[in-house]
Amino acid sequence: MTTLSTEKHDTDVTPARALGDFIRAHRERLSPLAVGLPPGPRRRTPGLRREEVAQLCGVSPTWYTWIEQGRPVSASADALARIAVALQLSRAERAYLFELAGERDPAEPDPAAQDAPAALLQTVSLIGAPAYVLDRQWNALRWNPQASDLFVGWLDGTHDRNLLTYMFTTPQALELVVDWETRARRLVAEFRADSIRHLNDAPTRALIDGLTAASDAFARFWASQDVGEREGGERAFNHPVHGRLVFDQITFKPAHREDLKLVILVGGA
Repeated sequence: MTTLSTEKHDTDVTPARALGDFIRAHRERLSPLAVGLPPGPRRRTPGLRREEVAQLCGVSPTWYTWIEQGRPVSASADALARIAVALQLSRAERAYLFELAGERDPAEPDPAAQDAPAALLQTVSLIGAPAYVLDRQWNALRWNPQASDLFVGWLDGTHDRNLLTYMFTTPQALELVVDWETRARRLVAEFRADSIRHLNDAPTRALIDGLTAASDAFARFWASQDVGEREGGERAFNHPVHGRLVFDQITFKPAHREDLKLVILVGGA
């Protein structure tokens, strides 16, 4: 007779349950001695007790228990930070904790306040295909000669280096980008998804407001509320000198600097 398993698959686990499982696993790995507590009487389970972690975090045992049980309770960034410290999480584990909770780590520096890594910017010049680096508002920080040659009106000469401003306010973009309407609509959907964490930052807000006023197309696409992941794939151009060019676009995000993007266009046939 076949026995049906009642075990939950990973795909059935809610975010709250995943967060609780993660916290509980790390609590059970941590010994009392590691956090300066006496071993005490014999323990039925490995690691710290829930009450001990709650005490270390300065939260109520009931609230902490509910978090571990995967109940839909609110966990602030400050409370999560205290849990991360109490459980002695590594940098990667702490980042994973906040990702599971859908919160931003208060100890994480604002990437926009940091300079782009010099090695990343230097890498662009070593790439033999059109390549450029974008910041969180999609301003080009660095590009190579191949990109300058391809993107007429944007990365050549002395133009505004914002990709969205180029697409929606520059006549050359309409002529250069094949199927401009589709690409422009997709670009706005990608930017909406990409900018969700800093949508109310002054530079991002100023960019959106400025483009909404300057371009009816941008205003229409932005108002549609479309959201899309940044995708690679075929990109076609009608270049004024080289004629029709077709590339495959690949986008990379540097480790610890997900606000930056390295975009490479491979091919050119």
